[in-house]
Formats: sequence, C-alpha cells, structure tokens
Amino acid sequence: MKHQTTLSAQPSDGRIDVAALLQRRPNLVLVLLAGYFLLNLIVRLSLPDSLEIDEAEQIFVSQWLALGYDTQPPFYNWLQYGVIALFGVSIPAIAVFKNLVLFSFYAFYWFAARQVLQSRQLAIIAVLGLLTIPQVVYESQRDLTHTVGAIFCASMFLYAFLRTLRAPTIFSYALTGLAIGCGLIAKYNFALLTSAALIAVLLDPDLRKRLFDWRLLVTAVIALAVVTPHSLWLFDNLELASARTLEKMQGTTDTSIFLQIPKGFLSYILALLGFGALTFFCFWLTFKEALIKSLTAQSQWTRLIGRILAMVLGFIVLLILFADAENIKDRWLTPFLILLPLYFALKLEAAGNVPDNALKRFLPIAFIIMAIVPLVLFSRSKVAYLTGYYEKLNVPYAAFTQTLADEIGKTPAIVIAGDPHLGGNIRLHMPDVPIDTLFYPGYKPAYEWTADHPIVFAWRRRGEPDPAPPEDLSNWLKTIAGPDARIEAKDVALPYINGRPGDLYHFSYAVVYPKAG
Repeated sequence: MKHQTTLSAQPSDGRIDVAALLQRRPNLVLVLLAGYFLLNLIVRLSLPDSLEIDEAEQIFVSQWLALGYDTQPPFYNWLQYGVIALFGVSIPAIAVFKNLVLFSFYAFYWFAARQVLQSRQLAIIAVLGLLTIPQVVYESQRDLTHTVGAIFCASMFLYAFLRTLRAPTIFSYALTGLAIGCGLIAKYNFALLTSAALIAVLLDPDLRKRLFDWRLLVTAVIALAVVTPHSLWLFDNLELASARTLEKMQGTTDTSIFLQIPKGFLSYILALLGFGALTFFCFWLTFKEALIKSLTAQSQWTRLIGRILAMVLGFIVLLILFADAENIKDRWLTPFLILLPLYFALKLEAAGNVPDNALKRFLPIAFIIMAIVPLVLFSRSKVAYLTGYYEKLNVPYAAFTQTLADEIGKTPAIVIAGDPHLGGNIRLHMPDVPIDTLFYPGYKPAYEWTADHPIVFAWRRRGEPDPAPPEDLSNWLKTIAGPDARIEAKDVALPYINGRPGDLYHFSYAVVYPKAG
C-alpha cells in the first residue's frame, strides 16, 4: 500500500508539528487515543462514588453468570462479570474495563481504515472522526455499556471483513466469525450490519468470490459457536428479550397509522441528524467544497460501504412502515453509522482532491473535542449546587448505604431493592451482601434469614418523601415476611452530593426480622 510522504515534524520555531509527526509515524494516533482514554478514566475515578443506570446494572448482574438476563444480550455482561470476578466490585473495575473496550474499538477502526485508504492523513482523520459522533464520544463515556460492546464488535467486524476482502487468510475469516458471533450477542440489531455487508458483497462482481471460499465455513462455525449458548436461552425467553425494545420503538400509546408513520419518520430524521450532523459539519469545516464535490466520487470501497449504509437505513424505513416503529433513537443507529467518518474519507480519496494540510486542519477540531468532553463529564455533577439540577451521580447512595448499616447495626441477610439502579448502587457499597430486585425473576440468591441477619427492603419514590413501599414491593414483602414477622420501616433524608444546602434526597427502607422464638 502506498503512502504519502511527509515533512519534518519539527518546525523551525521548535514546536512539534503534530500533523507532520502523525503522517510520518501514523500509528502514534493510537498513543494519542490511549492518552485520551486515560484522561477519561481519571475523570470518572474523580467523580462521586454513585453509579449511572447502566453502570449500576453491570454491578448488579455481576452477582451471577447466565445465558441471558433481560432485553439486552449478554456479551458486555459476561466480560464485565469476568473483570469483577477478578478485581472485585468497584468503580475502577467498570471504568477501566469500559475505557479499554472503547480504546480497542478505535484501534480496530484504525486498522480497518488502513485496509482501504492509501492516504495516511485520511486514515487518521477517519479514526479521529469518531470523536465527532456524540453517541460515541460522549454518551459512551457517560453511561452506555451494551452499545459500547456493540460498537467494539462492529469495529472488529469492519476490520476483519475488509481484511478478508482485500487479502483473505484463514485468520481473517476466523476473526470475521468471532466478530459476527460477539456482535450478535452484544446487540440484536447487529444482525442488520452483517446482513447488509453480505448483500453488499454479493452485489460486487469482484468481491463476491470471497463468499465462495471454503474458509467461509470457518467463519460460520466460529460465529455459531459463540451465538449458540445465548440462542438457546433466547428461544425460551423471546418475549422477555423483545418486549421492552418493541415498547420503546412503538411507544406507549395507541397511535393511528396516519400519525404513526409521520411520527416514525420524524424521529428517524432527528436521530440521523443527531448522529451525523456534527460529523458532516466537521468534515466540511476541514475540506469545504472538496467534501461536497467528493460525494459523487466512486470507488470499489465507497460503493461497498455506501451499499451497507443504504441497506441498513432502508431496513429501518421498513420498520417504520410495517412494524409500527414510531420512536427511533439515535443510539440504536450507532453500530451502523460509525461507518460515516470512513465513508467520507473514502469519498475524498476517490475524488483525489485532498489538501496537503487536511490533517493539520482537522486536528484542532479533534483536540477541542478531546478537551471539552472530559471537562463536561467532570463538571456536570460538580455544578449542581449552582443550578439545582441533580445528576444521578449526585444521589448519595454511599451515605444511604452507610446509614442503613449504622441504623440496623447488623449485616443484612439480603437487601431487596425497588429497582436495579438502586440495587447496583447498594451492592457497590455492600459487596458482600446479596442484592435482589423484582426485575430479574431468574436470579434467586441464597441467604439465611435470622434475627442477626434480617431482610432489608429499600426503595425510593423519585427521591421524594414517601415511606410507603411500591405495591409490587409491598406484596413481595408480605409474601416473604409472613404475618408474624417484625417490620421496622423508616424514611432517610440525605443531602445531595455537591448539592445546595437544604436539598435532600429521600430513601426508604424496611428491616424485616423473623418471628421471635
């Protein structure tokens, strides 16, 4: 593969020319990204020891290993379970792991770009272009987990897929199978990406021969081996796995078809704009009219990636028209639209009109984003005392757990939380106590209920004072406790982390002791 020659990385005034250095040693972009993720890790570890929703879910479900858990497939759960089993329940266990997965996602994307782009600077711009996607650069750091696993698998698939098409080996076929298998158990919609890629190859006379290679059997066997265990669970739990996703897509109210279809298309357009508008703007800011002119340029690789994108996006149109989908979320598009920076770079290379200083013009955009995102992540829970708007990280879970332990004065046999978010946060601070909720009926933790080890129920009414437990939790309490159990209920009001004086968050709990004697 041919590459551009570059100038010295040391300008006459003594400053380091980062663009020239990266063009001369392009793999240093991985060092740059590693530093960026290290910074994000430091930021997360400096934030309060409360958990976001997806973080809490990972802490909660790491109590047991299962073939399936809920509406999300288990790829990320399984990996996080292994990390927590090795290193214990802690915020570093989830933050270090997530940033390693995200770095690996960028690394595979970089290797994929190098497969199909001759220009070093365009390959670097393609991978740094991922920083312009809000769902990738911000939301994945803020809380997402299953989507993080899915984009990692999509990136690994992209690299293995393109490498197989360019220079097939048994390793590339095997890696493609591994990526497909992992992707399908990371997010169910990953099937759209693999299906679209298969059809796109079939439509290309020069590439379709890769599908008639005996090594494709290796791909199929490995993919099936990875997918089969969860598929067995899915077969028996299809309603559980699909119900919540369909509810989110179709909405919670009955909408006539005359309103559902326009509503669906509007949400789809907004999702596309929310996902891709910033990326397009940043590429336009760098290349100006060259980007616009390049959109009509064609090469084998632009046609391939373009077909994949067109088919995936077209399938979502079918969901709107025939599956009553009216609420398309931008994060659902993430495993597919991560192709955008690479697609724009391929278009620019196909047009053959890339300025020599393109990377130098794009780097300030990347550096600004790499500075803003950690700053926003760090600040959002710190400024609550100014705004009065509290993030989930401001909720005083550690203080509540400590209050619970101090007031009970005994180690609970089990804590039953009103929701998994609360349950995960309690487990973070009570890692040796079994935690349960009503949301995972397949999980049955063992415990011994005695006077010295009571059962504890914990809940909250959106942080408002109300000691009465939710009806479903109340029914469960009565079922477990029986008529003769002694129940002590209490409301706890605690100040928010970094909150305004007098602003309190309310928790409630009930301690259940067995019948005396």
